[in-house]
Amino acid sequence: MRIISYNVNGIRAAIKKGFYEWLETDPADIICLQETKASSHEVNLQKLEALGFEHHWFSAQKKGYSGVAIFSKIKPDNVFVGNGHSASDDEGRVIQADFGKIRLINAYFPSGTSGDARQSFKYEWLDTFFDYLQSLRKKHPYIILCGDYNIAHKEIDIHDPKGNKKSSGFLPEERAWMDKLLEHGWADSFRVFHPEPHRYSWWSQRFPSVRLNNKGWRIDYICVTDKLSAHLQDADIYPDVKHSDHCPVYCKLTPPSK
Repeated sequence: MRIISYNVNGIRAAIKKGFYEWLETDPADIICLQETKASSHEVNLQKLEALGFEHHWFSAQKKGYSGVAIFSKIKPDNVFVGNGHSASDDEGRVIQADFGKIRLINAYFPSGTSGDARQSFKYEWLDTFFDYLQSLRKKHPYIILCGDYNIAHKEIDIHDPKGNKKSSGFLPEERAWMDKLLEHGWADSFRVFHPEPHRYSWWSQRFPSVRLNNKGWRIDYICVTDKLSAHLQDADIYPDVKHSDHCPVYCKLTPPSK
C-alpha cells in the first residue's frame, strides 16, 4: 500500500500546474489531499476517474477554504467525514476511510499564523484531536494519520529554528503536542527511514528564493500507530513535485493480514 499526503493549496490551481499529469506517473495507490479549497462539483473529475481513482471529499462550509479529499485506487470498505468536533467539521478538516484492518485518517490541522484567536483554536483543536485519536485506537489499533500538521516538530525540521522560536508552527506548546503523540504509541514514518537534516515539505511563497535555497519547514507527516510501524517499508519527501507551496510526503507499508 503506497500512500501520499499532499497539501495542494487549492486543487484547481494544482491541476492547472500539472497535478493530473503527475498522477499519471502512478506515485501512489492512495492520495490524501489537504486544503482542496473546492467541492467535487467544482473540479473536472473525468481525468481522475479515467486514471482509476475513486474520490471522496469533505469541504468546508466556507467557499474556497480548507477541505480534504481522498483519491484511491483501492476501494475503501467505509468512508467517514469529520470527527465529531463541530468547529473542525465546519471547516472540512478530517476525512477517514477503512481499508481492511487499517483506518486511514486524512487531516488538515489548523494554522495559527493569522492571529491569537486562531492560535487558541489550534490548541483547542490539537487537544480535542489527540483525545479522539487515542479513543479511536481502542477499536482501531492500525491507524495511519496523514496530513498537514502545521507543526515543525524538532529543530531538524525547520531551516531556522532560532529565528522561528516564536513563530506559529514551531511554538513550544505545538512541538510538545508532537512529543506527546509520539510518546503515546505513534511513529513518524519519515524519521523511521530518514534521520538526516534539511528535508522539508513546505516553503514560504513570500520570497521565490526560499524554495530554491531550501529554506523550508517539515510540517506534513504520515504517522502510524506502533502496531503498524513494523509494517513500514519506505517513506520519503518529494520536493521536486511543485504544484503547491507544499510537496508530497510518501510512505509504503504492508497491510496487516485480514
